[in-house]
Amino acid sequence: MTTSIGTSTGTGIGRLRARELTLAYDDRTVVHDLELAVPDGRVSVIVGPNACGKSTTLRALGRLLKPKSGSVLLDGEELARIPTRKIAQSIGLLPQSPTAPEAITVADLVSRGRQPHQHWWQQWSEEDERAVTEAMARTDVTDLAERSVDELSGGQRQRVWIAMALAQETDLLLLDEPTTFLDIAHQVEVLDLVRRLNHEQGRTVVIVLHDLNQAARYADHLVAMKSGRIVAEGHPGEIVTAELVREVFGLESVVVPDPVTGSPLVVPGAPYRPEAETGVA
Repeated sequence: MTTSIGTSTGTGIGRLRARELTLAYDDRTVVHDLELAVPDGRVSVIVGPNACGKSTTLRALGRLLKPKSGSVLLDGEELARIPTRKIAQSIGLLPQSPTAPEAITVADLVSRGRQPHQHWWQQWSEEDERAVTEAMARTDVTDLAERSVDELSGGQRQRVWIAMALAQETDLLLLDEPTTFLDIAHQVEVLDLVRRLNHEQGRTVVIVLHDLNQAARYADHLVAMKSGRIVAEGHPGEIVTAELVREVFGLESVVVPDPVTGSPLVVPGAPYRPEAETGVA
């Protein structure tokens, strides 16, 4: 079992949590007995090497994947027992590789984020219109409203999907690698947007990111995973060390303060070679 390094507890149980959660695809177990409490009103970021289980964990938190054992709880109740509409009104999820219906326009796709809030007696409202308009403006896709999603670049499509998730207006927002396909300027723009939503609206956000430095910069609560287990969790300033980077990513590094934000900045070195410590060639 992986040893926890500098593990720090969260800010409380929170509305969303995993309890003894084990996740598998067929006979291949990906996540093992995971315990995770998502801090309310914070930005939590999950990091780790490829195939460590971070995206799988996020899918389970959004009820896209049924646990092999254990459970995910929302307000103390198992997700499996909560009606789908009620979950969709509380948890917004942007998966890693979403697919849009053929020839759908940007405006129509973003509008689908409002489906959980509609009823048979009220299909569209002024509130729906406001939510969609605001979500498109925040993600800078208003000018693309009438264009087909199929025609857009990868970065444009990603911003449209984020707009749809924002239009859903849930208290909990789960984003699986939302900066995929984006250049560095749009990566910062998207993550700044997520931070503003958290600060201004108090939304609880959980993000899966590949970039450890971005994670350290934007996270209130950082969760580092390896081989389906949590190695460490807590505030980035408390847990991001050269030792953690070596343990989780197998990389030597120097950790210094970010000159802009003061958050930990990982300067990578050479891949870690255990034999170098033992003198074995």
